[in-house]
Amino acid sequence: MTLAAPLRKVALTAHVVSSVGWLGAAAAYLALAIAALTSARPEMVRAAYLAMEPIAWAALIPLAIASSLTGVVQGLGTSWGLFRHWWVVMKLLLTVFATIVLLLHVPTTVDPLARLAGVGLSPGPGALPSEIVHAGGGLLVLLVAAVLAVYKPRGTTPIASRSTPRPR
Repeated sequence: MTLAAPLRKVALTAHVVSSVGWLGAAAAYLALAIAALTSARPEMVRAAYLAMEPIAWAALIPLAIASSLTGVVQGLGTSWGLFRHWWVVMKLLLTVFATIVLLLHVPTTVDPLARLAGVGLSPGPGALPSEIVHAGGGLLVLLVAAVLAVYKPRGTTPIASRSTPRPR
């Protein structure tokens, strides 16, 4: 089943916008984590943590979910298919993995750190490098997915060979 051209363009636009937005939000989050780690001023560290929480809840999580959903729509609604090409499968796995990690990380790490910062306390020294690893790793995963989308490496899955009619 493929989408009509106007719907396909709307779906593609939504996917590109949400994916690029997710990349930008991840970069902003990483910049705040780096600023907090490198700053000698406690108020800068606290401000960075206070800013990281709304970025996570208002940008990272909604854009991750939107990117995942619009990616599935793109896969199901175009000739690329969701499981026909390895690059699509890899993008799907990377996106789902990054979304799950994000959904687990924000409530258990980002929220408590922001609460600490909100009452004037600084997080422990091990918290900042962990945030940089999470943000940097997430950004790397998103960049790999973007490269896959642009270069579309060859190779189809076994599902594609079963669904493609063979000439007699």
